[in-house]
Order: sequence, then C-alpha cells, then structure tokens
Amino acid sequence: MQITDILAQMGGLQSMARELGVSEADAASGVEALAPAILGGFKRQAQAQPAGLEGLGGLLGQLGGGSLLDQVLAPQPTDLGRGNDVLGQIFGSKDVSRAVARNASSQSGLDPSLLKKMLPMLAMLITGYMARQGGGGAEAQVSPQGGRGLGGLLGGLLGGQRAGSTPQGGALPGLASMLDLNGDGNPLDDIMGMIGKVMR
Repeated sequence: MQITDILAQMGGLQSMARELGVSEADAASGVEALAPAILGGFKRQAQAQPAGLEGLGGLLGQLGGGSLLDQVLAPQPTDLGRGNDVLGQIFGSKDVSRAVARNASSQSGLDPSLLKKMLPMLAMLITGYMARQGGGGAEAQVSPQGGRGLGGLLGGLLGGQRAGSTPQGGALPGLASMLDLNGDGNPLDDIMGMIGKVMR
C-alpha cells in the first residue's frame, strides 16, 4: 500500500485537499513528492537518537503524537505551527523546508507555495500516523511486535532496512517501492541523497 492510499483511507488526503483548495489528485501528487524527504528526516532522527528507534518513539510523542493526525483530520483549520515544529525538528531549518518544497515542485509540477503549505500538514499526518502505529508514548497502540512496533513501521517506510534487526513483514508493503526514486531497489539512497542535497 502506498502512502497516498494510507492517507486517503485515513481521510488525510481529503482534509489537505479541502483546506488547501486543490483537487485530491493534486494533493496526492504533492504527498508523493514530499513524503520521501519527511521520511528521510525521521530516518536521520532515528540515527541521531541515543536510544535509536525507541528514542524516536519518545520524540514522536513530544511533538504531539497522534493528536497531530487528529488535528489535520478535524474540520477546523489546521494549526500549521505544530507542523512547522515537526519540520524544524527533522530538517533543522526553514531553508531546508523551502528546498524540499522546491525539489518537490520540480517533480510534481505543483506550485512551490502550495507545497510549502502542504509540507507542515503532511508532516503532522505522518508523525501522528507513526505515533499511533508504533511509538508515541501513550498514543501508541499495542502491536504484535510489542516494543519493536515503531522499528517495524519505519523499516517498512524506509525499505525494510534498519540496523541490527530483521524487517517486520507487512509493516507498509508497497510504500518502499514508491520511495525508490531511481528504481534500483533501495529507496534509502534516494531519500538520504535528497536530504543531503538540501542540507548542503
């Protein structure tokens, strides 16, 4: 299942399209172009945490956990400040966020100003989804993998590759192939290469 399908099932794609005044097709194009950078940012956070993925689970909770997902899905206007807080954590600066939006614009053909508005919303949806599925403290749902739920989820999001563990089958099948931008079977090099370019 691709990330656009996941967001559509949750109602996130529809919420973003409605709030931004665009079609769901345009919203889906924006998600496909922006999501690799957001996921790559979370991958960097997991690598930087002393406790690895467990530390990332705590960070998801600190950023707002599942409430971020609820806020985007609610009928009221989204508080983009919370999404910008997430972006500040995973990218480090607004310059990186702007560069990610420009890069996504060249891929999707959408206006960079639209993608800059979409970026914090998408960051909230992804953060809230990951917290609910695997790691945000009290927000986390118990999974068959127990404490390894977030690792299994990120393993699926990022191509089933995480240090010192076996990928959990079926975390998010199909998403890794969507993230494999150059078709070489390994999405991580594409994601991290994109983040590396915008962080120079």
